Amino acid sequence: MDIKLKSSRKPGAIVTIIFLAVCSFLMLNNYGNIRKYLESESDMDSRRQEALFMMGKDLCDGNYILYNEYSEETELSEVLDEYGLDGDRNFDLTRKYLACGIFDSEGNSLLDETTEQEAERLQDSKSYAFRALFRFSDEGELSDIEVTGQNLSAQEEYNIETDYLNDAENAQYSYISQISSPGGVSIIYGMTEDNLDAYTEEVYPQEMSMYALWTSNVFRDMLEVLLVVVIAAALLFPCVKWLDISGMKIFRVPFEVPVLVLLILYVSDIFWISGTVVYDTLDGSLNGGPWMIFNFLMWMCIFGIVFWGFTSLRAIIRMKGEYWRERTLTPRVIRWVRNNERARKLTAKIKNFFIRQYDALQHLDFQDRMNRTILKVVLINFVILVVICLFWFYGIAALIIYSILLFLFLRKYTRDLQEKYKLLLKSTNELAEGHLDIPIEGDIGLFNPIQEELKKIQKGFKKAVEEEVKNERMKTELVTNVSHDLRTPLTAIITYTDLLKNETDEEKRKEYIDVLERKSLRLKVLIEDLFEISKAASKNVTMHYMKVDIVDLLKQVGLENDSKIKESSLEFRWKLPDHKLVMWLDSQKTYRIFENLIVNITKYAMPHTRVYIEMTETENSVRISMKNISAAELDFDVDEITDRFVRGDASRNTEGSGLGLAIAKSFVELQHGTLKISTEADLFKADIVFPKVDMPEEKAEYGEENDEEKWSSGSNPEQ
Repeated sequence: MDIKLKSSRKPGAIVTIIFLAVCSFLMLNNYGNIRKYLESESDMDSRRQEALFMMGKDLCDGNYILYNEYSEETELSEVLDEYGLDGDRNFDLTRKYLACGIFDSEGNSLLDETTEQEAERLQDSKSYAFRALFRFSDEGELSDIEVTGQNLSAQEEYNIETDYLNDAENAQYSYISQISSPGGVSIIYGMTEDNLDAYTEEVYPQEMSMYALWTSNVFRDMLEVLLVVVIAAALLFPCVKWLDISGMKIFRVPFEVPVLVLLILYVSDIFWISGTVVYDTLDGSLNGGPWMIFNFLMWMCIFGIVFWGFTSLRAIIRMKGEYWRERTLTPRVIRWVRNNERARKLTAKIKNFFIRQYDALQHLDFQDRMNRTILKVVLINFVILVVICLFWFYGIAALIIYSILLFLFLRKYTRDLQEKYKLLLKSTNELAEGHLDIPIEGDIGLFNPIQEELKKIQKGFKKAVEEEVKNERMKTELVTNVSHDLRTPLTAIITYTDLLKNETDEEKRKEYIDVLERKSLRLKVLIEDLFEISKAASKNVTMHYMKVDIVDLLKQVGLENDSKIKESSLEFRWKLPDHKLVMWLDSQKTYRIFENLIVNITKYAMPHTRVYIEMTETENSVRISMKNISAAELDFDVDEITDRFVRGDASRNTEGSGLGLAIAKSFVELQHGTLKISTEADLFKADIVFPKVDMPEEKAEYGEENDEEKWSSGSNPEQ
């Protein structure tokens, strides 16, 4: 009977082996496509783009190296220590392919090694295949980065500039304390097309990438398809009687065995293991006929393991409940433990031990300084006692000496503790008497945490006092500014009204009427802004939330203000998502936010400069960033610029109410977002962050307001 069964399974076994061999041959046949893909991924254009992006770290480090070569403010040895040993920075290599120059504000070349011809070419933005300009303010802050190139598109230039800006910030924060920073200069790098190609070949030679192989669809898709085919064959072959080999002894293994083998195969990453062999074969490391046989056997092994594992597990379908009783090890072990008294006791002890250790770890506070100090003292005492025990009989004398030393130590420690306690009391008394400007200094050891809390209290009191003083000052300025801004158009209206009464010339009457209309409209806008900011400050605003495509809304604001943008001679660079970004916002208030910020840019930005408007999406929020170079010096307080009637031009020469940013900030905060204004030299930056919230379903055909109590910010919908 066994002979008949074995004979009946032979066709199935032969077909299975042939099937696995065909799958292996298909993988081998795909090697040619994989090679073509890898070679296409290593073309010159791709490598050149990668080289330009990765060059940013070298150039940002080069700013400090070149500047200190010119100024000699930092010792050359310190510069080499900082930059010469870091494997991620290779400015010395990059410098061989670059033309470099340092120029003052008037365009004079400062670096000795830069020839006159190179200096002229470096200042021409289109004379090199790649050119990067880093401009530093007198305070040593990076104020501008400009990337140009003969064959670079505007988008590529913008992407490289953004990437270099991040590298420059990292370099500045990392090395500004050790190396002198460039100040009041421009540093320019230029690379010809031939040098760019040579540099690319040096740092990114044309070779196949193993990472590209692991992640390529040509490799992964083929392998995934064949694995699915093998799994399907393992599940379907037993459905055909003469192909069913699931009854063979090799497939009658316990459930845990194939699960463990397949899990190991998955965890070890089949793509990484097989991809490494394929890469070495295509790269020539494993070349020749024997290695192709090795590749064939590898695929036979991988597909065979997968086929064996799923064929073994397929018995679950056929045997159902009987499978779990006969082909699993875990229930047998559990039954044995339950039936064996010693095993039960040992298991209980092990369980209780781990519970105690877990509980101890939960209650161990590594943040408590006192616990750490006590632990150190106990450990030191333990070491000393161990040493004393080594003296045997002479240990008693050593113990006496140790006790005397310990007494002296504890007496000194107690006295020091009393002195530190007196210092703490002195600080608290100064604080109680209202002396907020006296610094709380000194090391008071064990009481340092209390000292830190006292510093926080002192800082909080000072902040509260300063806030109160600021509020009083703002109230005074508010009255003055409101009076000024209302009186100016009102005076004009009164003056032209009187002139209109006595004027008989019809042309002049029309001119006076036009002036009256403009001034009255100006007065109307100002009054409306006053009411708007007053309502926003008191949270008395009804918010009409709806689904808003914030990307399209920002584009609409840009289009509707296109005439102002063109008149301002500014170049707007937009970097917005290509897809819709639907959020739960008040579209009218959000439109006003964007409009106020863009109009503010057209008023105060330096003409003929670039303005960057960028929108980025994270998991929980959307950030809109607007950056521009200011025409006037940014000497205001960024924390006060969004207050009412605070303007960038303190002289109030430009037209405006000083309410634009205040209204924008209020509307952002009413929608649970934040508006942050920051400046760096002449760079003005506004960052808006809107949180993503769950959108309630519409309750009516015409859009009934949802969750009004939550989203109206305390306002009355009937107002």
